[in-house]
Amino acid sequence: MFQPPTPTGINKHSLHTNPLSIQGASSALVPVDLNEGTVDAKESVQNGEMLQVQSIFRHSQKLEDDLRMLGTKIKQHENNLYHLNSEKNKLDDSILHLQVTIGKSESSSKATIGDMDNPNPTNDEEVNKQILQHEKSAAGILCQLKIRHGAQASHLTLTKDVVGIVATLGKVEDDNLSRLFSEYLGVETMLAIVCKTYEGVKALEMYDMEGCINKSCGLHGLGASIGRALDGRFLVICLEYLRPYAGNYVVNDAQRKLDFLIPRLPNGELPSGFLGFAVNMINLDSSNLFCVTPSGYGLRETLFYNLFSRLQVYKTRAEMIQALPCISEGALSLDGGMVRSCGVFSLGNREDVDVRFPRPERSMRLDNHHIEIERQLKDVKWKKEKIMEELKREQILLDTTRFNYNKKKADYLKFLAQSSSDATQFLEDRRPPLSPFFLSSSLGNLWIV
Repeated sequence: MFQPPTPTGINKHSLHTNPLSIQGASSALVPVDLNEGTVDAKESVQNGEMLQVQSIFRHSQKLEDDLRMLGTKIKQHENNLYHLNSEKNKLDDSILHLQVTIGKSESSSKATIGDMDNPNPTNDEEVNKQILQHEKSAAGILCQLKIRHGAQASHLTLTKDVVGIVATLGKVEDDNLSRLFSEYLGVETMLAIVCKTYEGVKALEMYDMEGCINKSCGLHGLGASIGRALDGRFLVICLEYLRPYAGNYVVNDAQRKLDFLIPRLPNGELPSGFLGFAVNMINLDSSNLFCVTPSGYGLRETLFYNLFSRLQVYKTRAEMIQALPCISEGALSLDGGMVRSCGVFSLGNREDVDVRFPRPERSMRLDNHHIEIERQLKDVKWKKEKIMEELKREQILLDTTRFNYNKKKADYLKFLAQSSSDATQFLEDRRPPLSPFFLSSSLGNLWIV
């Protein structure tokens, strides 16, 4: 039976509900296999990504190596500066020691020239005469007792604990320094009696039941017996109760000088004209260097340390004033300047105290010895100049290396920040977009519609 064609002009037997088969059809719907078509593209992308990661890693490693190398150089320059500064400090100490030696020599020469009218230097006998002039003093009475009875005087109950009088217990190399020290201490302290223990202090003066002085005992009774009645107060220093110096001593020094820190200005430089500390300019007899007190201390770290403390000595008043920032416990200058303590100045004319320290007996210095010291000083100063040049060079190298290190560090931090930003952008670009394709889970093919 005849059937009319459909409105579309297509045989009804040609219509199907399933997709058109790909057999024999060139223009039909074509399936695309992802597993075959994108392998090369994936491998190319992965290789590019790997190369990029390797490049970032190599550049990061190079920056880290550069920073490590610069850090090592900085440490080397810092070590070099430390050792150079240590060597400079040693040279400064040597320069100071030589300057003190030369300064003392010059002071002695000036004092000798200024005392041409008094050819006899101050010695022990001269000091005894000075003390005896103070007839009614405790020191004068003890001095008279010593002259009359000699060594036997030290065995008396009254005097067996007495070490001596301050003026007789130390010696100073030249009369100029001796005048300065005696003026600084004052005549009352120069005439002070020094005892080892408080038992010795009690033996010098006794009291009755009412607390009044017993004039028939002690120094008062001794003075009355020799026609020198003790008048007024007098100082007695008890070594047992003095707080001794607790620091170190100068190594290999026969006089056991106290090892003070050398004063330095705020800029680290040595003060010009500094000659040393007064306590170390006192020469002691060997018997007074050790075990004077029951605790085993000598006179320098007890008596003279308490009298002078860290009193500094300078060549001139002008140099002393310039050094005020590093003067904490007073200073003297060879031309008569005096600073009692920090901020307390002693002005006016010099006072010539009539009791002074004696000079030690020693042979005259040879001119060639003085010349040798000056040669040593010149050599040490030359070495210091070379050290200063090396210090400047090392400081410049250190500053340059630190600048390069900071610059390289900034580049490294910038590189890390940029790498982090690129990595974030890369991850964003790798997210799959919404696709117009439909994936067939059964065939694994992508059909274009």
